[in-house]
Amino acid sequence: MELTILHLYPDCMSLYGEYANVMVLRRHLEAMGVTVTVETALFEETPGFDHADFIYMGAGTEHTQKAALTALLPHKEAFQAAIDRGAVVLFTGNAMETLGRDITDAEGKRWPGLGLADFTTVETDKRDPVDVLATSGLLPGWVVGFMNKCSETYGVTTPLFEWTEHGYGNERDTSGPEGEGYVSGNVFATHLTGPILVKNPDFTDFLIRRIFEAKGWELPEALPVLPYEREAYEVTVKELTNGRG
Repeated sequence: MELTILHLYPDCMSLYGEYANVMVLRRHLEAMGVTVTVETALFEETPGFDHADFIYMGAGTEHTQKAALTALLPHKEAFQAAIDRGAVVLFTGNAMETLGRDITDAEGKRWPGLGLADFTTVETDKRDPVDVLATSGLLPGWVVGFMNKCSETYGVTTPLFEWTEHGYGNERDTSGPEGEGYVSGNVFATHLTGPILVKNPDFTDFLIRRIFEAKGWELPEALPVLPYEREAYEVTVKELTNGRG
């Protein structure tokens, strides 16, 4: 079994140690006997969408996000083709915003997005870093992470997470619980960072199942558990829920 991970712009879109999302996914897959090749794409390079099985991009500053978006735009048809053939995609932090129709920055400039999703983002002058507790119908238990965004995303009809007990949803000025992130088929996006796969082993397992399904591989009965992953997750959940678990 062979698999290719495409890591987009790791030199500038890896705030909060998000390169570790690729590392932990690779370690899990290799523990299952999968031969994993990690390819990277820098701004001046053509991303290998045509043979990528898993595509990842993490968060950057507002400036590097726009640079990454500008670099990706000429390749959006190839990106869409990869999605259409079943490649699994994860975009975290403000990488999520590049998937939508457009981004309006804090100065009012509109940046055309990849148009792979039908939402739009508006940057604000308000930034509140905060830990996050969320739930998803796709995953058991809590999802934990960190959020440090200065934007609001409008028009998401299929959020990845249905409830955020701590932190903010896509439109953080709305009252009450709201959805966060975006999901469509095998495309998953969220503002949660941390990195999210290191903090949430159930999410890692979920993505592995999607990858195996897309590749047509038979999934083993038990997925690997790496040392201290579950223990670290339980400690974080206990702290954020004040012991409720």
